[in-house]
Amino acid sequence: MNPFLDINSSQPCGPAKTVLIRRCAHIDQLPSVGPGIVLRHIIESKVVPVVRLTEVFRQAAQSRIIINAHRINDGQMPEFAAQGGESDFIFIDRDEPDQIAATLVEMVKTRIPAKFQLDPIRDIQVLCPMNRGSLGIRELNVRLQNELNPARSDAASVEKFGWQFRPRDKVIQTENNYEKEVFNGDIGQIAKIDLVEREVTIRFDLRDVVYDFGELDEISLAYAITIHKSQGSEFPAVVTPLRSSTCCFSGISFTRASRGERSWSC
Repeated sequence: MNPFLDINSSQPCGPAKTVLIRRCAHIDQLPSVGPGIVLRHIIESKVVPVVRLTEVFRQAAQSRIIINAHRINDGQMPEFAAQGGESDFIFIDRDEPDQIAATLVEMVKTRIPAKFQLDPIRDIQVLCPMNRGSLGIRELNVRLQNELNPARSDAASVEKFGWQFRPRDKVIQTENNYEKEVFNGDIGQIAKIDLVEREVTIRFDLRDVVYDFGELDEISLAYAITIHKSQGSEFPAVVTPLRSSTCCFSGISFTRASRGERSWSC
């Protein structure tokens, strides 16, 4: 049976054509939020050639991040360094959600920047398994924004679509915008808010992109983002809040564990 069928007719496609699919991804990451896992099906069909990259560049080959990513894929629990030992993969045990959130903020705001000379806004990324709840991205984004970039009476801000945006805020594009050449998952930082022109300027890498206030529904705060949104990205340091109910799915755990050069879980 030909695995490439016309999805409307369930019949093999017309005259043979050469199709080049160029994609760099990891087979053990999460499937797309939308319907279908097309790339996995193409790989498993064995109809097209597949090249697997095996050399690790994001972390050192003996990094505990790499070791634990493989353990997670094998259905095993991660290994952690002894208390006080040096490691790039650290677990901090807390019992209650409020304690987890408070420890996470302390790690992002104070402890990690002091130890590794990292910028708490640009260099440290919080990854969450969920959107809602005290450990979801909405509540953590507000909490982290108020700790890392508090409101100032002498600085402009704008409140739109459930978020208050301030200069220096870390933000993420949530849908593709081909006109602006900014795409779903791109992370930037607010450079300027112009209340007269009703515009926000966001810097993505070295490029400034201007948004009208009415276009801010495409933007969310990004101090904390979902693990799904982090796929394909890497960060100098990653911190993740975990509860027992969100630790079980290996795809989430693998993606969370492998996004950073250093990784902390609370």
